[in-house]
Amino acid sequence: MAEIFTTYNIIIGILVVILIVSFYIIRNLLFKLEKFEDVVENQAQYITAVGDLIKDSNEKLKEVDSKGTFKSDDEVGYFFETLKQIQYNLDQFNVPENYAKKEEQS
Repeated sequence: MAEIFTTYNIIIGILVVILIVSFYIIRNLLFKLEKFEDVVENQAQYITAVGDLIKDSNEKLKEVDSKGTFKSDDEVGYFFETLKQIQYNLDQFNVPENYAKKEEQS
């Protein structure tokens, strides 16, 4: 009868150790996950800010171009055409309106 209690105590002890180690591992993984979520959120805010900057510069460039002031063949016209090409290339990296927005759970 004493052997049965000893076996149960050993099994329970092993299970308790496994449980404590599992809690420790899960806790550390949770902390790492929270850190990574913070990094992802900061990066999403940065990308959104860059997207807004691209959108604003595109609108301003179109506003300036609508007047037709820079269509001449001089250096200013060449610079403005280069600037429009750069803006066109930046527009390819524009992010969608709902980028990095949290979905509402119902």
